[in-house]
Amino acid sequence: MPNTVKIGDKIVGDGQPVYFIAEIGLNHNGDVEIAKKLIDTAVFAGCDAVKFQKRTPELCVPLDQRDHLRDTPWGRITYMEYRYKVEFEEDEYTQIDQYCRKKGIDWYASCFDEVAVDFIEKFNPVAFKLASSFITNEDLMSYTRKLGKPIIMSTGMSTMEQIRHAVSFLGTEDMVMLHATSVYPTKPEELNLRMIQTLKDEFDVPIGYSGHEVGLQTTLAAAVLGACCIERHITLDRAMWGGDHAASIEPQGIIRLMRDIRVIESAMGDGVKHVYERELPNIAKLRNK
Repeated sequence: MPNTVKIGDKIVGDGQPVYFIAEIGLNHNGDVEIAKKLIDTAVFAGCDAVKFQKRTPELCVPLDQRDHLRDTPWGRITYMEYRYKVEFEEDEYTQIDQYCRKKGIDWYASCFDEVAVDFIEKFNPVAFKLASSFITNEDLMSYTRKLGKPIIMSTGMSTMEQIRHAVSFLGTEDMVMLHATSVYPTKPEELNLRMIQTLKDEFDVPIGYSGHEVGLQTTLAAAVLGACCIERHITLDRAMWGGDHAASIEPQGIIRLMRDIRVIESAMGDGVKHVYERELPNIAKLRNK
């Protein structure tokens, strides 16, 4: 029986269309209008969901980093000030929630602390993302799991032992696991796409792929290798200021990627040898015995 998880009104798992998450993250640069344009891009391309990141700066920024100065679009400001500049709050997320509902696309977030989990839960998201950085954080995993929503868990910068422990701790119900390498951008030789099958062989959950590489071809390879859920960062322009833009896909790229993933799905078939109806005239014409 194929492993599947229901996220919103979509079924994610083997034998289902690839569930594609357009990761907006912080690529909105603190501007809700940029976020809306990125949502429009995801909708036009045919993505299934968009994902954001939510932090509570006073909980997430280490004390020794708060006063470090940083050059930003808002001038030279402290790192703590920068974190507040790019962090959406109630008004912005209310707009995002309403806009996604209007456009017919699901949204959710990676939450970096328990206060952020409570904040996002107010909007009743269809799932929560557990980022690679928190796969060893039992407190945050437990806090998120108790809400009863599907969890999409990335596995970057993690050993197999750490992944096994996280799965044992969280349980396999309503979990989707994503193979990932937490380098931005990731070199092709760091992607290790064969891990998709390794995870499929060991874990009784749907297995997908979260990519941070430059380009599209290796993400298409992940689809060929059986990733049932794919996540890529999207941006309006890879040259924009911000840490994730360089490892993101621009609008035309995400449109091409979604088109090609759907073509690959239709081409994979069922693994059973068929003689297709359109081959029959060639049998008569080309075979002499």
